[in-house]
Amino acid sequence: MQTPPPNEITPFLLRWSQGDEVALSLLLPIVYQELHRLAQSYLRRERADHTLQPTALIHEAYLRLVKQDCPEWESRSHFFGIAARLMRQILVEHARAHAAEKRGGGGAALALDEALVYTGDNAAELVALDDALQALAQFDERKARVIELRYFSGLSVAETATALGLSLATIGHEARLARAWLHRELSRS
Repeated sequence: MQTPPPNEITPFLLRWSQGDEVALSLLLPIVYQELHRLAQSYLRRERADHTLQPTALIHEAYLRLVKQDCPEWESRSHFFGIAARLMRQILVEHARAHAAEKRGGGGAALALDEALVYTGDNAAELVALDDALQALAQFDERKARVIELRYFSGLSVAETATALGLSLATIGHEARLARAWLHRELSRS
């Protein structure tokens, strides 16, 4: 079996959605490499002794992805958007557990880029960011999706525009407004 090139992920995702296990096995090497890159970007500035490593984050996200019964993947961007959301959920669960151990904090509010870098010291901030992003999604789902795809999935502006069917200018505008809204929410807490 030959591994498909990265630009041919969508057809294999569609076949997997239809229950084709061969498509899933062909997809694994490519998906794993991209998931590893995504996990590394989340955990890049982690302390060396951190218990959650990129490989563990990938494996947990992968297990959650494959447990889904015949997921309906629309595209590569959709798949990696879901994967990024799962990784964020895993990090938030880990942060909530860590924050529950500490029960305290009162640290200064972090910028969005800083809050995305999870460390044990900013567990409460990551939880606050997740809560704020969920609140934003209740208010404006599109802005929340833009932030999720840009910052959590690591998609470029062009990839985000394609995934959401929007123009580059709209993505830029939505991202600026969403960042401002999140900053205001995070500053309150």
